[in-house]
Amino acid sequence: MKNILLGSPLLVALGAAGAMAQGAGEGPQGNGPRASFEQLDSNGDGQITLEEMQNRGQARFVQTDTNGDGLLDMAELTAAARRAAAERVTKMLERKDSNGDGMLSMEELTPPDFDRLFARADTDEDGTISRDEWQAAKSAMRKNRHNEGAVNPESGK
Repeated sequence: MKNILLGSPLLVALGAAGAMAQGAGEGPQGNGPRASFEQLDSNGDGQITLEEMQNRGQARFVQTDTNGDGLLDMAELTAAARRAAAERVTKMLERKDSNGDGMLSMEELTPPDFDRLFARADTDEDGTISRDEWQAAKSAMRKNRHNEGAVNPESGK
């Protein structure tokens, strides 16, 4: 069973997606950092091969499989999710904590994000967000998150 799981094309695809979801920059839907081009190009030849992506995905699987049984159980997945969440929180604190006290105040979180997001959603500029505007904003955010997850071959991002 262990060999079947590790050789599964589905696992390879998931592993590659996981490999791309770790490294530099935020991934889609806040799923943690994305891998940089340099991290995926493990031999440094300026090209990413399918094998390099598969190796990165398999390494991530092995790292998450802390008991080494070739399977990811609830405890291992939960621990991995907690590590990823802690990394996201650390980055958010680094980005938003303008006074460096290790905490976020309402002032550090509010401007300009809420104003900008509200203005973007209020497409008819009437000072309120209708149900239709709300749904359109949610759809646009999903689309943006999906597009952010795509790797731009020119920039490596």
